[in-house]
Amino acid sequence: MRSCVLLSVYKNDQLKFVQEALESLYEQSLKADIFIKIDGDIDSRLEAFLQQAYADRKITYLSKREENKGLSVSLNELIEEALDCGYEYFFRMDADDVCNKERFKKQIAFMEENRHIDVCGTFIEEFGEEIEYHKIVKYPLYHEEMFRFFRKRVPLAHVSACFRKRFFQKAGLYPVTSPTNEDTLLWMKGFAAGCQFANIPEVLVCVRVDRAFFGRRGGLRKAWRDLQDRILVINALRYNKRYYFYAFALFLVNMAPSKLKQFLYKRLR
Repeated sequence: MRSCVLLSVYKNDQLKFVQEALESLYEQSLKADIFIKIDGDIDSRLEAFLQQAYADRKITYLSKREENKGLSVSLNELIEEALDCGYEYFFRMDADDVCNKERFKKQIAFMEENRHIDVCGTFIEEFGEEIEYHKIVKYPLYHEEMFRFFRKRVPLAHVSACFRKRFFQKAGLYPVTSPTNEDTLLWMKGFAAGCQFANIPEVLVCVRVDRAFFGRRGGLRKAWRDLQDRILVINALRYNKRYYFYAFALFLVNMAPSKLKQFLYKRLR
């Protein structure tokens, strides 16, 4: 089955981390074609590196948009390109993640053995970059419990997702109405469209956490956006209105100082 992995690169991505991410893709026991969108201006050394990798055919598809339009727009453009090329499986990761070398093989094997599943994720391992932080994040495994879990939090790590093309045919592409919760709204669309979800109980993606990680999850504007999107999920999927309580609790966590937020994320996620 033809498969591809979708990455968006933007101005905050660092050459060293992108190199590590790509090396983890080159070393996969089951290869997937690499599709990359450069979302606006990036470091000149990083752009030169990507162009060289494309020239060397280590990257299958590379395109640049002059204006930064955000992750959801970039992913939608990549998905449309890959769908036109006939790919069956679509992997997600961020440009500074590191994949276990068996990731693609294990997720595709799972999807082939479970033909009713439209998207599967994995556990992830978050590790500190310049900060002391380490946590293995686990998610519910089966569709029904993932749907129940979604009443409070996302049930699947976006960076670990493996989509069957049928997912996008059922649910459509990423919503572009939220600048930071494109995965939350995509899962909402997927559940509403009858897509089947699953997780593999194994860490197959390592996610880099830097000093700015918790700061990006704070501030009134971001917290308010998260609250609006969480309420949208509760209403769209007809969850009990008492889950508004958890939405407001998350709002308060997001408004907490970075140090406190780090403490809460490590213990409550």
